[in-house]
Amino acid sequence: MDPRRVRRVLIAATLFVALAPAFAAPRLRVLVQRAPLAGFTHYEAPRVWTQLRVGAPLSLQREPDNPHDRRAIAVSWQGQKLGYLPRAENDAVCAAMDAGTGIEARIGSLTDDADPRRRITIEVFVLP
Repeated sequence: MDPRRVRRVLIAATLFVALAPAFAAPRLRVLVQRAPLAGFTHYEAPRVWTQLRVGAPLSLQREPDNPHDRRAIAVSWQGQKLGYLPRAENDAVCAAMDAGTGIEARIGSLTDDADPRRRITIEVFVLP
């Protein structure tokens, strides 16, 4: 084989390997809920408020034994319970979690509002 051709093939292969991650398909996520955090003042949200950032990942934990809401979904950041998804809006996420569907959540927005119910917006995604 011609040495120039071998060189071109090696260069093309090297570029392909180097650039492949940039062209990889992004992981598909479907936004299923955007809701304010419930219970801001009753948990750790006021204490960690200055550390929170938009886009930060959140943990969701089902609390089927919660005495106030059998569909309760607690929202945590770095092990700190911030509050809950609102009771009036947690049906679909609860059903998805109970069915074992992959779920991710993140902070969608932070607003220094006088009303603590408007300070943190949670975005919940389903992973197909």
